[in-house]
Amino acid sequence: MSEEKFCPIKDVLDRVGDKWSIYVITTLGKEGVLRFNELKHHIQGISQKMLTYTLRHLEEDGLVERHYFAEIPPRVEYRLTPIGISLLEQLNNLSQWAMQYHEEILQARRNFKLKS
Repeated sequence: MSEEKFCPIKDVLDRVGDKWSIYVITTLGKEGVLRFNELKHHIQGISQKMLTYTLRHLEEDGLVERHYFAEIPPRVEYRLTPIGISLLEQLNNLSQWAMQYHEEILQARRNFKLKS
């Protein structure tokens, strides 16, 4: 750990606050269990490399679990863990807040630009 004071909020938000993590969590929350290519199909614009990177970090943090099936061809499925589901609930609250105040935020931005 660096000399900076450890902040749990910053630590968690740095990992789950990026757009790809949010898309993966919300997609798995909506769809349930998905294979890698199914997940990639649902998340427009994400590269295979970025999806792999995001899934590994979410798995490392205990938000997503990966199930490997030793079949031919091998099959891998992803789903949210209970912690991931609890984060999804918070993201849903944030989404509802954003929808409720979106017009007011847009108006505030327009007003700000007029003042500048």
